Amino acid sequence: MSKKSRLIIILAVLAFCFWCLWPSLSWYARTPKEAQALALSSLEKIKDYSSSKAKADVEELKAQANANPSLELTADQKWLLKAAKKNYKAMGKAVPSPMTLRDALLAFDKDELTDLIEKRYREEILKNKNYYKNSVKLGLDLSGGMNVIVKADLDAAVASFDDSSVDADTIRAQAMEQAIETLTERIDRFGLSEPVIRQQGEDRIYIELPGAAETDQINSIIMGKGILNFREVDSEATNNFLMQYMINGDSLFDSRGNLIDSSIIPEGDELVGLYTVDAYGLDQLDDNYPYLVVKAEPILDGKHIKKADLGSENLTGRPTVNFVLDAEGTDIFANFTAQNVGTGIAIVSDTRAKSYATIREAIPTGSVQISGFSQTEAQNLQKVLQTAWLDVPLSVESQQVIGATLGDQMIRSGVFAILAGLVAIMLFMLIFYKGAGVNACVAQVLNLYIMFSVLSAFNLTITLPSIAGMILTIGMAVDANVLIFERIKEERRLGKDRASAISGGFGNALWAILDSNITTFIAAISMSLLGSGSIQGFAVSLAIGVWSTVFTALVVSRLMFDFNTEVLHKENISIGWGIK
Repeated sequence: MSKKSRLIIILAVLAFCFWCLWPSLSWYARTPKEAQALALSSLEKIKDYSSSKAKADVEELKAQANANPSLELTADQKWLLKAAKKNYKAMGKAVPSPMTLRDALLAFDKDELTDLIEKRYREEILKNKNYYKNSVKLGLDLSGGMNVIVKADLDAAVASFDDSSVDADTIRAQAMEQAIETLTERIDRFGLSEPVIRQQGEDRIYIELPGAAETDQINSIIMGKGILNFREVDSEATNNFLMQYMINGDSLFDSRGNLIDSSIIPEGDELVGLYTVDAYGLDQLDDNYPYLVVKAEPILDGKHIKKADLGSENLTGRPTVNFVLDAEGTDIFANFTAQNVGTGIAIVSDTRAKSYATIREAIPTGSVQISGFSQTEAQNLQKVLQTAWLDVPLSVESQQVIGATLGDQMIRSGVFAILAGLVAIMLFMLIFYKGAGVNACVAQVLNLYIMFSVLSAFNLTITLPSIAGMILTIGMAVDANVLIFERIKEERRLGKDRASAISGGFGNALWAILDSNITTFIAAISMSLLGSGSIQGFAVSLAIGVWSTVFTALVVSRLMFDFNTEVLHKENISIGWGIK
């Protein structure tokens, strides 16, 4: 490989690693602690915070404009100036110059400015949340919190699925995907901190909850079971309630969201909210039909849904949601739709209406198509329907609570161990190998840089065993340099010039380095596949370190030697005492 090719590869690797490491750098080095705490909170809390801050900011801006009508916009209010100019142009009015704060406020409707400021808060917080999702995570042994291992009964899921055309492996995979998504939605809905949820093995789900969490609350969330069914909409009762809601608003409900006067709903009916997904990814009441009155007795249970897919209309290309019913469900649905053309029907999940449609014609085939959604709405409904056609019983297999104070001590101990080992090895290499030791030191630093970048790229978690794997990698990385340096020294003792000695040293050490690192990599992969928990964390960091070690020793160090030879025209080699 030519020196130009080596340089290009090194620069490309370093640039790619920086891109992978950027979310971690942004999260741990550029995001203040207060912003981190806010980003780690649930979407519900983020929404409440953004909304309240936006309303407070609007009131403050109005107060400033009333106190001083000639007050001009400041430099940090360029966003307001830009939005105000855009509104003035949209209204066909001349843009005031210079624009005062009062002029800017007059460019917005009643709630438009509040929505704009809330959007700024939301985007900033969700950007930080995205940094966290794409950064290196600290394990619970370092950050504190609770871990839970949940077992999914996949055999029960297979048994509940009576379509013989779908193989058991496909059902199991879909059941695990559904279980993970359901747990993620439940945990965030209950206002818990940003969770780490991933599949472990074939039928287990590993959950990490940073910070304090109550065991009983976690169990109730995990063991809860969503119920999806189809309900007939009582159109007359719905219209009557919506009229009262327009007049009285939320005063119809108590602090827990229950109707104060339940008699306004006919006997045999229930009130459910009709929800859509907002900009935060949360369920929110529909603006036009926030509530529906539905029959308490379901038309059809979700267990009759065999599968649900996304599709599109042939002529318009608009997204649709298609689902297929089993034989029993087909008969029930065919009879109901035939007798109730023009009646509204709602899909209700966990006491929330996820969709509302009107029956246009009888549906006798059991293959149902629902349209009238945006692409995002269609995807959300399809996920809801998917959670209905597989029954995946979940059980808590183990729980462990780890204190944050212990985590802080472990972080300091781990960082100290890495730095102490790195400094000690660097001093040894500089003293024993002199100038060539600089190459080894640069390789060591780049080795850790690449390791952290890979961990960040794959959103892996750093635990104490992971740190142990890094410390072991530091020793292995210097071992590769020692083999190369000793080979170069042997070549120099034979009387070869600098270029020949370097070429011979790297060539003779190549297979010894590859042999030792390949065998270590095989062992690390075996531990990663067969082990779990702390063993797996150690194995993953060791496997990453093996390949970064080979790269820095054979590519980076070689380029540094060649640079000194061909660019700086050095003839001697500072590679040890008594060797020139």
